[in-house]
Amino acid sequence: MGYSNTEGGSSGIANRRDLYDVLSVSRDSSDQEIKSAYRKLALKYHPDKNAGNPETLELFREAAYSYNVLSDPEKRRKYDNSGFEAIDTEDMDMKIDLSNIGTVHTMFAALLSKLGVPIKTTVSVNVLEEAHNETVTVRPLPLGTSVSGKVEKQCAQFFSVTISEEQAKSGIVVRVTSAAQSKFKLLYFEQDYGGGYNLALQEDCEKAGNVTSAGMYFLHFQVYRKDSVVNFLAMGKDTESALFKKLEGFTPCEVSELNSGTHIFAVYGDNFFKTTSYTIEAICANTYEDTTHKLKDIEQQILRKRTELRQFETEYRQVYF
Repeated sequence: MGYSNTEGGSSGIANRRDLYDVLSVSRDSSDQEIKSAYRKLALKYHPDKNAGNPETLELFREAAYSYNVLSDPEKRRKYDNSGFEAIDTEDMDMKIDLSNIGTVHTMFAALLSKLGVPIKTTVSVNVLEEAHNETVTVRPLPLGTSVSGKVEKQCAQFFSVTISEEQAKSGIVVRVTSAAQSKFKLLYFEQDYGGGYNLALQEDCEKAGNVTSAGMYFLHFQVYRKDSVVNFLAMGKDTESALFKKLEGFTPCEVSELNSGTHIFAVYGDNFFKTTSYTIEAICANTYEDTTHKLKDIEQQILRKRTELRQFETEYRQVYF
């Protein structure tokens, strides 16, 4: 049907391969080595390049699951200490490759999404290969400006952001919004030594009020975002879990810093049928110092409330269960 379950396919635990072996990396590999190994396997086994081949689809799922765990410091620590049992209950995301399924299945996925089921999608291998081969059109996006546009589903529009050393030290924010509540991904590509661009970071949009938005924060402090999947899974368990896990979806973004130079971003159309309408902007953090301080204060307040809620849940369950 085109869906991939990130629990490593239908194989039992006994038949699972070690996650490090799947990616052909050692247990002391760096984050960058793990990322590079996954990129190679994702391009090799992507369903777009191996239509109708169930073996390569299973290998693609296996690689995606391995990277999902090993790229997350907390999941990696749990896996290293306790194996699959420590992470199986956490990785229940449904993933779908929209470029590799038929119209009926796309309609089914769209219906699930409309009903509130959080469905995560993959970036089309065509986009990844075009970026790797440098056959994409890249438009400049000067700091302090915004650009509005439309991108077809499962396609991407690329932008270059050039920053000075002083701006890099201050921090950069790249943000995409859609007043039409379109679904999209914000992508960041790194320049490969041999030429071409490789996908390094990806943020799925989230609904925020009357818009959908996604942002990448290249700052010198931890920034958090709300992950709707965590809250959705909690709601599926029981009423108490939905209440106590309300702030569990408040998760840290990947901390990244940009060096001076030119950097490549892209807006990827993630609607099921329609084109994606969007506005992308790039700003330097030094022009929003007051807002930055307020953001840090509010995030710390939320973290404290989450700790209090966890403690209250423990006390509540000790009394009533």
